[in-house]
Amino acid sequence: MASRSSLYLQLLKNRINLRQIPFSERGSRLLVFLENNHFNMRLAERWIKLSGKLAAYRSRPPLIDRFTLNDDTGNQLPLEVTTYPDRIEIETPIGVFWLAFLDSETLYLSLPAVKCGITFCALLDQARGDRRGGVLWLTGDIRRNVAYTSNAKILQNEIKSENDTREIELRLDASAGNKALLLNITPRLGYNRWIPEPQVVFEEAGGRWHDWFAAVPPVLEQYREQYYYAWWLMRAGLLSTRYYTTREVMAPSMTYYIGAWQWDNFFHALAYRHVDPRLAHDQLRILLDHQREDGMIPDAIHDEGTVTHLDFPVEADVTKPPLIGWAAWKLYEHDHDREFLDEIYAPLVKWNNWWFEKNDLDHNGLCEYQHPFSSGLDDSPLWDFGMPVESPDLNSYLCLQQEALSRIAKVIGEEDEAAMWSQRAGAIARLMIQQRWDEEAGVFWATQAGKQIHVLTPFNLFPLITGHMPPPIADRLIKHLTDPTEFWTNYPVPSVALTDPKFNPLQMWRGPTWANINYLLIDGLFRAGFSELARELRTRTLELLAGQKDFFEYYHPQSGENSPKAAPIYGWSAALFIDLAIQATQEEKEGR
Repeated sequence: MASRSSLYLQLLKNRINLRQIPFSERGSRLLVFLENNHFNMRLAERWIKLSGKLAAYRSRPPLIDRFTLNDDTGNQLPLEVTTYPDRIEIETPIGVFWLAFLDSETLYLSLPAVKCGITFCALLDQARGDRRGGVLWLTGDIRRNVAYTSNAKILQNEIKSENDTREIELRLDASAGNKALLLNITPRLGYNRWIPEPQVVFEEAGGRWHDWFAAVPPVLEQYREQYYYAWWLMRAGLLSTRYYTTREVMAPSMTYYIGAWQWDNFFHALAYRHVDPRLAHDQLRILLDHQREDGMIPDAIHDEGTVTHLDFPVEADVTKPPLIGWAAWKLYEHDHDREFLDEIYAPLVKWNNWWFEKNDLDHNGLCEYQHPFSSGLDDSPLWDFGMPVESPDLNSYLCLQQEALSRIAKVIGEEDEAAMWSQRAGAIARLMIQQRWDEEAGVFWATQAGKQIHVLTPFNLFPLITGHMPPPIADRLIKHLTDPTEFWTNYPVPSVALTDPKFNPLQMWRGPTWANINYLLIDGLFRAGFSELARELRTRTLELLAGQKDFFEYYHPQSGENSPKAAPIYGWSAALFIDLAIQATQEEKEGR
């Protein structure tokens, strides 16, 4: 099979390492890995029904394991693997095999024109062979079906059974050339067993990826390679619609977080707006598809349902920060789609009202988080003293949301409501100053049961991003932000100040730097009139995100390395790298 000449595909040669980064395709749930000279295929599915545990999919065995290529006597072949976005080249002593996606549920393996063998194990409890291969399936409530099909002459097709595993041993004569093996992995009752010509399959696979990359805006040379890898991740990480997954949606991480998480979707949408407005809109629409009657938007959406209430570490409703209005306005600034704003305005009003009706527990005009996960900052030390917590970041988001509602209302012709939302945005900013500003410390403290929580985090500075802070307060907040002993590290901004006793650069929200927090600060610094500082933070953030071959959930604020616990192939880090690189490129073109 001839190598495609697309510069985009060549640029990403071997970026998909198949060990931590899987080979996948848009809308697919299939993840192909390489381990110990054999392949395995995992599924990007959650399915609590299989284990009763929320995150069991992270350690679930592969559905297809020990997929090996053999010679005609059954001996396993050594592999030399080269990856591209559209295909895997597998060089062996008997010839070259090529692997690509025929469609989102079907892998296509082209065979060299020789006799060869293939073996694999399937975590399925039923199997039946036939003249072109066979079918395997799982009995019970969870539907998993696999068909393997070849147009090569089948010399051996043996199925061995051991508990809930089926081992398939194939020997094939592909000497006539243009032969292949299909592996269709599907929840459906029908199988794809029609085998096209190899040239057609690989041309179409390459064309899909080429067209995706060709549609993205160009960026500065120093960001180019990581930028196209980010766009690979943004396409490969898209999940197909299924059950409660009502729209095509980006998974936060193909291997670590399967489903749609509310604020991840906001940041993913910022990248998609540059290539596909409908796809960007759908990252928000899926959340509104599952909005509760009282206005609450779920924390997360999975194939099996939604997450709106948890009993750990406390029992309470759980959602995510109110940034959907902010995100929707950013989409509108790019595509000027008035109809989309008209479509979502009423649900956003219900969402905003839910916060003030259900979460202003002391009726002081400022809202509280009742569950730590609703903040998105799951294990931040801000929650160490109990819940609920009235936190500056939440009320800053509500200020931004009401400003966005004001702009949206004006666009769709609701002038009176636009004025009302603008007044409410200013009012919540003034309330934060009146009730939560500490003049001596120069920060806004979070409170729990009326007591200040003296843990210093960037979220104590977040009223700055509203653009409503008077200069004396804004300057004090900037002084904290740019203090190298607190937040202005080699790779700012740590999620807890270096000087705070609770700082831990390796533990999620207790010290590492996060791309989404940096993005909110960059956006807010521009809004507040600190443009040069915003550009400096943007440059440092781009350098951080470009510093490794993958994108991670969070990073060490001094070394820039990822923590071993940080999720890989991380969506919002890729999405925000894309948007920041485009920003920087546009500014350089305009001479700013």
